[in-house]
Amino acid sequence: MTQGLLWLPLLLVFVLLTGLGWLERRRQQLFRDWAEGAELAKLDGCGAARLIDGELSWSTFQAGSFQPVGSFPIKQLELVELLSLGSGEAPLTTESQGACRLRLVGGGLQEDLPFSDAERARRWIDELMARSRCEL
Repeated sequence: MTQGLLWLPLLLVFVLLTGLGWLERRRQQLFRDWAEGAELAKLDGCGAARLIDGELSWSTFQAGSFQPVGSFPIKQLELVELLSLGSGEAPLTTESQGACRLRLVGGGLQEDLPFSDAERARRWIDELMARSRCEL
């Protein structure tokens, strides 16, 4: 009897991990469907983003679907800055890691796109600036 009670928490952990794995698999499949046909796409802890036909749009995953948060026309992109996610207007240095945001500036608009990884955000800066030049 006591040995059975010792295995019960392990069984509960297994069921919990299986459920969480199923939810993550579902989120990734929804992302694949949402980002289909995108020139550039990302999914991380801060949300999802995609670039389709010169329009950059980003969403958060809530209640089993992607909820739109913002968009920005790449044709109007003039400047992309890498800023820290939580501490105001502080720019990130080249050796900084972790959560951050891209500030997209152009055409009188200013939008922030969150990222959970600074390295991926740096790669996106290069990609977005290259694509904005191609759009001109």
